[in-house]
Amino acid sequence: MPKTRRCRYPNCHAMVTFPDHYCQQHYEHEAEYLASRQRWARSNDKQYTHKYNTVTRNRDDTKRQQYSFYRTRQWSHLRQQVLERDHYLCAYCKVQGVITPAKTVDHIVPIEFDETLKANVDNLAVICRSCHRAKTDWEQSYYGTGQGNELQSVTPINDVSSIVVLMNEK
Repeated sequence: MPKTRRCRYPNCHAMVTFPDHYCQQHYEHEAEYLASRQRWARSNDKQYTHKYNTVTRNRDDTKRQQYSFYRTRQWSHLRQQVLERDHYLCAYCKVQGVITPAKTVDHIVPIEFDETLKANVDNLAVICRSCHRAKTDWEQSYYGTGQGNELQSVTPINDVSSIVVLMNEK
């Protein structure tokens, strides 16, 4: 006798045979459900994370050295100090007049561009997820940071309000 289970559609009690999840009436939801399971599996997959950390993030000795800094006690103390200084609020949103809670601490001038500023508290600011994404995109075009890019010889900008203006121009 084949294995069966209930249809996953809400309030549908029809029985389906394995490996299907939906009955004939609701079968159009099967592809969407399988795609969501795949997304979940990828985000919770240790092999995917391992590949990201070993191949993408730590692609060479310089990158490995840069990211090892984030696992030090010095960084955790600096991070906590900046979070408390900025009251867990995004500095980039604050410049625009918006109050957004955040827990990420970001280097204003990226350490890939100037490594001497990596432990400087004045070069750190709290940033929310959406501002961090926009700032990373801006850094890649302005400084030339990121994988496959060439570092540009530009003057570093260490003023949050100036960076916000430049980020919003893009």
